[in-house]
Amino acid sequence: MRRITSLFLLLMTSTVQPAQAAQSESFDYYADNRQLIQHGVQAVLMCNGLFTSNRTLQQVFDQELAYLSAPVGTVKGGAYKIDSSQKSVVVGEAAADNAVRAAFRPGIGCVVMPPDQTEGDIDALPVLSKVKTKPAYDPSTTPWPMGDLVETQLRSSKIDQTALLAASDWAFERPSKEQVTLSLLVVHKGQIIHERYADGVGVDTRTRTWSTAKSIAATLIGMQVDAGKLALDKPLNIDWLPELEGEASDPRDQITLRHVLNMSSGLYPVDSFGREYVTGSGLSYWAGTSSVDGARSRGLVRKPGTFWDYENYDTLLATYAMKQALGGGNAYLSYPKRALFDKIGMQNTLVSTDRFGDFIFSSQVYSNARDLARFGLLYLQNGLWNGERLLSKDWIEFVRTPAPATIERGNIYGGQFWLVPDHRKDVPAKAYATAGNRGQYVVIIPSHDTVIVRRGLDYGKQGFNRWDLTREVLKAIPKQPSDKN
Repeated sequence: MRRITSLFLLLMTSTVQPAQAAQSESFDYYADNRQLIQHGVQAVLMCNGLFTSNRTLQQVFDQELAYLSAPVGTVKGGAYKIDSSQKSVVVGEAAADNAVRAAFRPGIGCVVMPPDQTEGDIDALPVLSKVKTKPAYDPSTTPWPMGDLVETQLRSSKIDQTALLAASDWAFERPSKEQVTLSLLVVHKGQIIHERYADGVGVDTRTRTWSTAKSIAATLIGMQVDAGKLALDKPLNIDWLPELEGEASDPRDQITLRHVLNMSSGLYPVDSFGREYVTGSGLSYWAGTSSVDGARSRGLVRKPGTFWDYENYDTLLATYAMKQALGGGNAYLSYPKRALFDKIGMQNTLVSTDRFGDFIFSSQVYSNARDLARFGLLYLQNGLWNGERLLSKDWIEFVRTPAPATIERGNIYGGQFWLVPDHRKDVPAKAYATAGNRGQYVVIIPSHDTVIVRRGLDYGKQGFNRWDLTREVLKAIPKQPSDKN
């Protein structure tokens, strides 16, 4: 953003004096956006904390809202209102233009509404009414991994239990109070060998995955690629905005599914360069605008595939392409549960939508530690589950292959999964991971037949490092002689 601003000032030097330029640059033209989004963040986190995660208001203020610099009110009250009967929260003065409401919807979680909508508009928000919310079996009596019956934890003589407990303590007993581990789960050879939760958190507690959702989205998209409904190296077939008149093709038509999954679309950045809570997807996440329209409204500023820029809208463009392949409607809304969650026992996971019914698959998924362990296990098993192939080996190879545009950064990113940076020599080079804000990690280590899940509510400077955690856990687990690598 700084280079863009500098270029703008250079072009304007003939009409704007340096002192005037400095004043202009210091004025916050996005102040209204910031306030609106601040209210929206709190409304969504409070609503989901109370009605999706079933946490207490005290827990919500102590942890869910801890990373906000200035939350509205306190647990005792303030300029917010909780309606338990409608399962909704509004933050800000009700009559103000920047008050934002979020309401819980069955099967979806909390949907954010714009300031001009009221409680009377809640019933018109999306629901998954045609999707079965309960499995056909009882998870409590069904053995892991399809169910939650874990009779005994695996006790292998080759696992160093002392080292495993030390790794657990390392994860929970952090030197910084800003690093808050909620849960740690380690799966080895398909079995849970360690599971630990913080006070007030349990097996069924589901919290926001943040950008770990991107890896789940990529999995569902991969299933469509495997089925021949989407292709990695063909144009997205997006109806871009604004629509351009005339016969000339839109240059954005050269963007492929591979480009957006590699975070290399070449589109104008709106979520990076310090604007994460000002413009772009922030307005979709927290203020009620359309996630699809926002994703389609960026212009091309670089050749696709040449520059890596982490943008939520790139994921949402891929999700929109998936929606088109599925034909929209209930086929689209039921797809995550039908194609993936029900198949592998992820019964505590739900995907939220915007108010227009489009999945916000770049961040807003709510899940628990065990469901995310199941997700990691699917990858550890090379896409097989109970003998059924859900995901091809080719797709798994794609997501763990470095995006070409990340070479100079150390090959850190693949297809919506994070890779071990080149400079890390203390963890297996072919491990790969999901990663979400506030410390949401699923680390897949094929060489050790292991999955590590860490859920957190970090705040402030955060800094919890998934590869450091991997190093500590693997001190307890020897490399496995197998065909995995």
